[in-house]
Amino acid sequence: MGGLVDKSLLERIRSANDIVDVIGSCIPLKRAGANWVALCPFHREKSPSFNVNPHRQIFHCFGCHKGGDVFRFVQDYENVGFMEAVQRLAERAKIPLEFTNSPGAQTARHLKDLLLEIHEQITRRWQNALTQDAGGQGARDYLASRKVSEEAIRQFRIGYAPEAWDDTVNWARSRKYSLEEVEKAGLIVRREQSDQYYDRFRGRLMFPICDEQGRVIAFSGRLLQTEAKAAKYVNSPETPIFIKSRVFYGLNHSRRAVLDAGAAVVCEGQLDLIAAYLAGVQNVVAPQGTAFTAEHARILKRYASEVILCFDSDEAGQNAAVRSLDALLESDLAVRVATLPSPHDPDSLIKAEGPEAFRTLIEKAPGFFDWLLDRLCRQHGTDSDRGRSAVVRAMGEAVRKTGNAVLADTHAQKTAVRLGLSPDAVRQEFKRIQTPRELQPQPVESEQEETPQMARPSAIEQWLLKLLLANPELVPWAVSHLPPEWIPHSQVRRVVESIYRRVQTDEWRGVASLVEDFEDAPTQALITEAAAGDRKIPNPGLQLPDVAMKLRNASMDAELAGLSRELGQADLPEALRLDRLRRQEEIRRWRRQPLPPVAG
Repeated sequence: MGGLVDKSLLERIRSANDIVDVIGSCIPLKRAGANWVALCPFHREKSPSFNVNPHRQIFHCFGCHKGGDVFRFVQDYENVGFMEAVQRLAERAKIPLEFTNSPGAQTARHLKDLLLEIHEQITRRWQNALTQDAGGQGARDYLASRKVSEEAIRQFRIGYAPEAWDDTVNWARSRKYSLEEVEKAGLIVRREQSDQYYDRFRGRLMFPICDEQGRVIAFSGRLLQTEAKAAKYVNSPETPIFIKSRVFYGLNHSRRAVLDAGAAVVCEGQLDLIAAYLAGVQNVVAPQGTAFTAEHARILKRYASEVILCFDSDEAGQNAAVRSLDALLESDLAVRVATLPSPHDPDSLIKAEGPEAFRTLIEKAPGFFDWLLDRLCRQHGTDSDRGRSAVVRAMGEAVRKTGNAVLADTHAQKTAVRLGLSPDAVRQEFKRIQTPRELQPQPVESEQEETPQMARPSAIEQWLLKLLLANPELVPWAVSHLPPEWIPHSQVRRVVESIYRRVQTDEWRGVASLVEDFEDAPTQALITEAAAGDRKIPNPGLQLPDVAMKLRNASMDAELAGLSRELGQADLPEALRLDRLRRQEEIRRWRRQPLPPVAG
């Protein structure tokens, strides 16, 4: 684990990021004795089963069995890989990362760092162009006409890309950046069959797009002349630091508010988000364009349990709300829809009717299926059999996607009342409808694929882990008298072997450091479950030999049973039979011998 980073550096990063501080910045923690507890951020629960142990620097949920160290928490909570988690925690602690020799990884890391630097520097260039250049007057006038305050311009780092084909090209040359590197950043474009470059963004209002840490990774450029034939928005292409489906505009500003509210308001454009944020609705985010992906939903699930869609009131915006349902349901997010009065978007509504009107709209937003029923009735009409059938079918298809029988029955009744039909008739129609997923042939082996989970360790194996993790001073006795071969559960056996190795080589640095030996989440959770409690184990020196005896006897009994089956074979050669009988007697003699006590 962490092959690109030296282990001593990983330990330094872990030590500099207290797990209580890191987790406490994401979810509210409450002290419970020596530990801290919370509602688990990884599954729904009503009473807290999520446990953070500050002494051992680990977390464990006794409900969903997720667990690990501070690196694992960031991986799972932020939905990132191990190296990204290391980088985020290193940056949090202001520790420079030093990668071990891996030319490919070093090159990729260098490129990402360079692209981040270029994006930061061009952001400053465009900020200056907006506020100071004479050519930025049109952009300043546009922002003034949209009533975008100086505070918003500064907070969201809005800029202006000058109306020239080579402004960024010349800027890059003056900064000694190679044009090939700036092209990789998505800021300039190479002319076909030529070594000449031109600016991607020209004469546009520039909105920096940031990652969750606030680093600029891309841009969205808005056209100022409404009568021009060019596209209204030009966005950065995907690059090594920017993947459109994994980024929300504004989340770096609104993450805390989303977490506090437990809900995210999703709107379409940058100006809509800025207007909502400054109007006091700060739990607001915007995907790039109206496309809302499953990845977007998974990101929001880390912070919220509910999403309020607030797309434009035009047909495109409303269709985008409908298309978002599948991704949101897949992430188990509750959904509401705020319908803006035509022809408003959030920005224009706030300007016309004030912030309170927008806040009220969000607070009173109906549930998705109530909104959908209204929309379908308007689309198809309710005065004809054809219209009513279309409404019932569309509602049934949408509700069936939830897989929730109670929700289906509730909206069957609402649909029936709205259309003047029998609730039983609508229920029957809903049951007849199959969703596209249900119509797809299901692979025969799917059941087997869903349950490859390894069996839980026995109680005695779990207790062995608790003893060794809480009392590393007992490990030398265990090394001498409890061989790992006696442990039937493969995960427990691997953990015990790692404990033995670390203690014997003087590398024992505590439970959090042990977690680092295993990349798979189930084994990490096994360790943290055994170590999460803060209750002291009584007389561990007396308990360990007893545990070892039970494991030894069970292992020997299993071998004796195998030998008995082998001896029961009629065609077993005589020499082999004698060997197996001798082995039986040997095991029975060993089984009668007690294990020595723990010294001292």
